[in-house]
Amino acid sequence: MKLFFGAALALVLAAPALAQTTVTVNANDPQPAYDKRIFGQFAEHLGTGIEDGIWVGRDSAIPNENGVRTDVLEALRAINVPVVRWPGGCFADEYHWREGIGEQEGRAVRINTHWGYVTEENRFGTHEFMDFAEALGAEPYVSGNIGSAPPFEMAEWVEYMTTPIGSSLARERAANGRDRPWNLTMFGLGNELWGCGGNMRPEYAADLTRRYSTFVKVPSGQSVMRIASGANDMDLNWTDVMMERAGNMFDGIGVHYYTIPYDWGHKGSAIGFDEDQWARTLVKTTHMDELITAHSEVMDRHDPNRRVALLIDEWGTWYDQDPDTHPGFLRQQNSLRDALVTSLNFDIFARHTERVRGANIAQMVNVLQAMMFTDGPDMVLTPTYHVFDLYQGYMDGTVYPVEVESPTYSVNEWSMDEVSASSVRGTDGVLRIGLTNVNPHDAEEVTIELDGATGSAVTGRMVTAAAMDAHNTFDQPNNVTVQTFTGARIDGDTIRLSLPAKSVVMLEVR
Repeated sequence: MKLFFGAALALVLAAPALAQTTVTVNANDPQPAYDKRIFGQFAEHLGTGIEDGIWVGRDSAIPNENGVRTDVLEALRAINVPVVRWPGGCFADEYHWREGIGEQEGRAVRINTHWGYVTEENRFGTHEFMDFAEALGAEPYVSGNIGSAPPFEMAEWVEYMTTPIGSSLARERAANGRDRPWNLTMFGLGNELWGCGGNMRPEYAADLTRRYSTFVKVPSGQSVMRIASGANDMDLNWTDVMMERAGNMFDGIGVHYYTIPYDWGHKGSAIGFDEDQWARTLVKTTHMDELITAHSEVMDRHDPNRRVALLIDEWGTWYDQDPDTHPGFLRQQNSLRDALVTSLNFDIFARHTERVRGANIAQMVNVLQAMMFTDGPDMVLTPTYHVFDLYQGYMDGTVYPVEVESPTYSVNEWSMDEVSASSVRGTDGVLRIGLTNVNPHDAEEVTIELDGATGSAVTGRMVTAAAMDAHNTFDQPNNVTVQTFTGARIDGDTIRLSLPAKSVVMLEVR
């Protein structure tokens, strides 16, 4: 008996202790709202992102609503997509809007010089996009052409979209099938003017922004958010010059950051990766926090009242293209790792809602970190889509600050907190707490302390899978999906749970 007891005790002492994390939700210190525009999408004329991904045409055998795939439209409605950015991206500064109106068969055919050097038939133009956004219930974020078009072209485009019946442009719009104007709420003043939008110096870009912004005019009773082309990653000088020289001429400024495991020459594979690549990708995505903090500090010097919004209008993972796909189409598989990249960014955005009032993941369908893939009549949802589903209750809710005391997850030189969290009281009154465990091996014992809030019931949903690179295919569409999570227990102002390895969990406290 003594030998048995001693052996059992030795086993207990040798067993690894369960990791412990404490999350404190401070409901006594409400922060600015989690703007629904943070859940925005991005649709560029790139690969099959629009053609075949969104648009199949009214005569297609694939079920559609006015040419837009019904399956895609219904899936996007289910996650309440609030904003869609179009037509680019780099494509925007070579786009001439008149080539995308009128009878489709007579539209100009151009070469897409940025993405694959393929023909662009302009079947999806202003009417098709604005009607798509309207059918989706989303705001249109239209990116104008500063790089290769004069201000008058942009001014006419805005008038064509927004003016009531009366002008020649309004009559032309009506002749093309739309009597009443659309509600244009967001307009981009070029895209990546530091690069594919014209390779400009910030001083010159700021002057052009002032000039072009002057001619973005909408009728009385309408308002449009003018968005300046922002910096690439940590180019703080760009933001500084734009804010100083043109900050009074726009309402938002963008910044672009992509999570790339290695570098632009060799980005890494979307699947089939090892734990070092898992860890380096997740650590690199946390750079978003540093980036937002730094650009916000620059903006604060010029705009202490924070009138101008910071929009992360391109973000997401960027890997090497999937093998045997068309060069330049940027088709990459989407795995559980991408799901965690999404939740980590949502948590970061929650820490910066005083400035971050919009974001656009790149991109919506078939391109980069996509919500879904299509192939002929088939469609499959990605792990990223399912995390957007988990977090949609954050839209326009009140952010509560969280403090996380967590063990460190480390692989080689890559280290970060094992647990990330955020908390928002939704417009429906429900307190939501998002949790991410980046450790791919071990569950995490989590205690959540509600400071200034209590609840009597907690429910949850979860995204996880057996493998780090688990992903959905047309043959196996449910390898990664939303599951019910029943492991949380609440006692007044304390919640306890075991957070599964490599998981994203959304708790709802009532």
